[in-house]
Amino acid sequence: MKEGIISKEYVIPANDFAVAGEASSNVKKILIQLGVEPQAIKKTAVSMYEAEMNVVIHAGGGRAFVEIDEEKILIKIKDDGPGIPDIDLAMQEGYSTASDEIREKGFGAGMGLPNIKKYSDIFNITSQIGKGTLLEITVFFKVKEFIKI
Repeated sequence: MKEGIISKEYVIPANDFAVAGEASSNVKKILIQLGVEPQAIKKTAVSMYEAEMNVVIHAGGGRAFVEIDEEKILIKIKDDGPGIPDIDLAMQEGYSTASDEIREKGFGAGMGLPNIKKYSDIFNITSQIGKGTLLEITVFFKVKEFIKI
């Protein structure tokens, strides 16, 4: 690991809305402590939260791997869920495979993947049916002075 890189790993539980969003909240706190610009913090928090919720709702849980250095945040969200059969369709605003039960909880509007793409500087998604999905989200930022914690 290079000097100055902060690495974190988080477990994202399946169907547990009580802890959903804890990883993105924790990363947001770290970025605030580091003095990262507010716009980059917002982009990171929104995109990571959306990715977490997708894993909670659709994938049966997974893991988030986060690396923060002096210029960017790299987030990798990996799950072993059913995979996404049609990524292009899943990327369309409003498209959702969420159940009625999930929609009744206020989720499943079909904005998760589009919001992740919108709020990230670099976004890659790969998925295999029966093997899961990997999201790679990068947000670049500037700080006056990177505070090493």
